[in-house]
Amino acid sequence: MRKTKEVLRLRFELGLGQREIARACSISQGAVHNYLKKAAAAGIHWPLPEDWDEKRLEAALFGDRRPVERRPRAVPDFAGLKEQLQRHPHLTLQLAWEEYRQVHPEGYGYSRFCELYQRWRRKQDVVLRQEHKPGEKGFVDWAGATIPVHDPVSGEIWQASLFVMVLGASSYTYAEATRDQQLAAWLSCHIHAFEYFGGLPRLLVPDNPRTGVSRACRYDPDLNPTYQEMAMHYGVGVVPARPYRPRDKAKVEVGVQVAERWIIAALRHQKFFRLEEVNRAIRELLERLNQRPFKKREGSRATVFAAIERSALRPLPAERFDMSQWSRARVNIDYHIAFDANLYSVPYHLVQELVEVRATPTTVEIFHKGQRVASHLRGRGRGQTFTQKEHRPKSHQVHLEWTPSRMVHWAEQIGPHTARLFARILSEKPHPEMGYRSCLGIIRLAEQYSATRMEAAAHRAVETNACRYQSVKSILKNSLDQQPLTERPPSPPPPPPHDNIRGAEYFE
Repeated sequence: MRKTKEVLRLRFELGLGQREIARACSISQGAVHNYLKKAAAAGIHWPLPEDWDEKRLEAALFGDRRPVERRPRAVPDFAGLKEQLQRHPHLTLQLAWEEYRQVHPEGYGYSRFCELYQRWRRKQDVVLRQEHKPGEKGFVDWAGATIPVHDPVSGEIWQASLFVMVLGASSYTYAEATRDQQLAAWLSCHIHAFEYFGGLPRLLVPDNPRTGVSRACRYDPDLNPTYQEMAMHYGVGVVPARPYRPRDKAKVEVGVQVAERWIIAALRHQKFFRLEEVNRAIRELLERLNQRPFKKREGSRATVFAAIERSALRPLPAERFDMSQWSRARVNIDYHIAFDANLYSVPYHLVQELVEVRATPTTVEIFHKGQRVASHLRGRGRGQTFTQKEHRPKSHQVHLEWTPSRMVHWAEQIGPHTARLFARILSEKPHPEMGYRSCLGIIRLAEQYSATRMEAAAHRAVETNACRYQSVKSILKNSLDQQPLTERPPSPPPPPPHDNIRGAEYFE
């Protein structure tokens, strides 16, 4: 809007020059000269009549200006253009403009086309200013930067992660270093943050880490079962931020940035050997950060927290959350699941089913469709197998009951020759279980033939060194057990000693 009234007042009432008027009105000296020239031509002096407003003064100075009628031009479909640019990464505004001019030859030029598109896009990307109520939300995230920790024995360096939780209304911040970003660290940091605040917000707004969200979704995310159980224990709701929408958790984004600048950067000159040392240093800097005065308003995070948010937080429960770990597993064909490098059995009819595993420091519980189907003591080693007998099918239970001593004892009920045959079969194998099938096959043969024939067949098999299932089966099938055993021919006498004859000792 032209400052014509002020120009006339400063000229005719105060008698200022054009340069002073231009500086006072923050306009160019040429504009001041133009206004005064127009006023002199129109015979306008100061003071103006009382009924003159800015519009009438402008009409007197510049006349009744009618806007120049311009031929309307086709407006590009900017919404469709944005969708195409997102879908085709190699599409450029130059190509889009050329296609637009092919359809509308009298349309906008390239520079005007780009200007209108950028102006339209900026209006689409508006930001909702969030108003946070005291005690309503706590925003959670991991910092991108890490803190180096030196192993005092090996000298190796590992990177400690930084957990950050920020309350919405006061920006009161909690930070803690962890060994990793696994579920146990995620849950313990939440618990420590609640205890640091001395209360609970009504909602938690995390990002979408695997430790907190099993399946990220814009509309219906699936929470990690253990994280959900912790939220239920403390009576808080969990509303994960939308994927790839950092503005949903802008508070913690800023909080992470502040923590990286005033905590991680401040520790860059210190050398740490244990995680406890890191957290002690972080706690000192954290208190200093929360006491740090705001730049654009009065007070600090600590004073605002004490004034409006501490009383709005809900009280902590009487007991801490028992950090039981939940996970999912698929039952293998051997009716065992793999968890923490060990194997645990479940009822065999759940083979190939998806089950949930709840692990505490001492037990491992397995659930199927919300019902507990197995419970084991948690193994502390690796590669161990924990099996309960009732989880096996009946055939497997019977098979495992067959031991070498039991098979030989069964054979003794038929006769001594059968017992000798079983002992020979089991002793000739590298492992007794390798002879179980042959023994079980002979047991089946004993059900078809009499005990007398079985004894005779076992005696013939032992004497002829034919201690195999197929050999015994052939003896019984061809009735060789009913024929007398032929005596073995006597072995030839050893050759007489001679200097040219090499004995067995030569080859040893």
